[in-house]
Amino acid sequence: MKLSRKNGLRASAIGALVVSGALVLSACGSDDNTETPAKEGGKTTTSAAAASNIDCAGAKGKLLAAGSSAQRNAMDLWVKNFQAACEGVEINYQGIGSGGGITKFNQGQVAFAGSDSALKEEEVAESQKICTGGKGINLPMVGGPIAIAYKLDGVDNLVLDASTIAKIFDNKITKWNDPAIAKLNPGAKLPDSTIQAFHRSDESGTTQNLGKYLSTAAPADWKHDPKSKSWPAQGGQAANGSSGVATAVKDTEGSISYMELSYATANKSSTVSINTGASAPVAASSENASKAIAAAKVKGTGNDVALSLDYKTKAEGAYPIVLVTYEIACDKGNKAETLPTLKAFLNYTVSEEGQKVLADAGYAPLPAEIAAKVRAIVPTLS
Repeated sequence: MKLSRKNGLRASAIGALVVSGALVLSACGSDDNTETPAKEGGKTTTSAAAASNIDCAGAKGKLLAAGSSAQRNAMDLWVKNFQAACEGVEINYQGIGSGGGITKFNQGQVAFAGSDSALKEEEVAESQKICTGGKGINLPMVGGPIAIAYKLDGVDNLVLDASTIAKIFDNKITKWNDPAIAKLNPGAKLPDSTIQAFHRSDESGTTQNLGKYLSTAAPADWKHDPKSKSWPAQGGQAANGSSGVATAVKDTEGSISYMELSYATANKSSTVSINTGASAPVAASSENASKAIAAAKVKGTGNDVALSLDYKTKAEGAYPIVLVTYEIACDKGNKAETLPTLKAFLNYTVSEEGQKVLADAGYAPLPAEIAAKVRAIVPTLS
């Protein structure tokens, strides 16, 4: 697999995700966002040591941000370290979903937004009203797999393909023993019970990425707008945020939903393996997701580093339902009072040290060349 030569980035830039060994957005489901500190000589040695090397670079006061819940735990780690290093600075990130974050950003309520998908053209146009003389740009920070989690007693290794997933979430397949599901799972004891499908009630980049996958891999069965961050189909039950759908699956027999893999892992939920047309169904895992992300192309131009993911991949062992999360900021026209803090904080999050925090916590750090590009862009924000 080769990466598009746009912006001079090579395939190894994204393929390097493979060696990270942990492409899991554990940023999502835990209510306890603190890591257990290691003890060395009776002293705590975790983020406090890391924070000592952070360059505050004039950071001061409060910085507001909002968006992707998939980033929430990552943000909690970064904020904890940054505030420990930069006295008097307060970073407030609200994990309200990608759509909510972009809305707040384009209304000038936050300095940056977290999003699980790149800005749409109309959102970029809207941002120009806030980013005086500039526009909102996409700065990737971390990537991971979207799992299809389910709870079905007696069925531990469920296999679905894009078509059956589309029909389940579009209320066209409503029974677990439907012939389409049975064909993909010979020998499985599928019950004659109703499928309890859950979806996000809030605007979500995770919803959008699932929609892009379904509209690309099963266009005949998913005819909804693939750009929509709001749930576009009829039927099903709604829950707020990734933690909401994860809890619903955990607590409901016969349920199914979509969420970042770490939510399913945290709740010990079963996850679907995807029949992509490869020689064997592909499980939702960090390694398998990284193989799919290795096929991404850089579609952004200039200072925009938006990525185009290959949802239709049939590569052996490549898990196709993936997302990359971004920080969205103005390239020009940022508020003078928050600009130093914005730049200092993003400089830290994309730094080797900031990315290492992700690796230590089970996230996927940015590939080296993409990280280098983002590191070159952040200091130019004005």
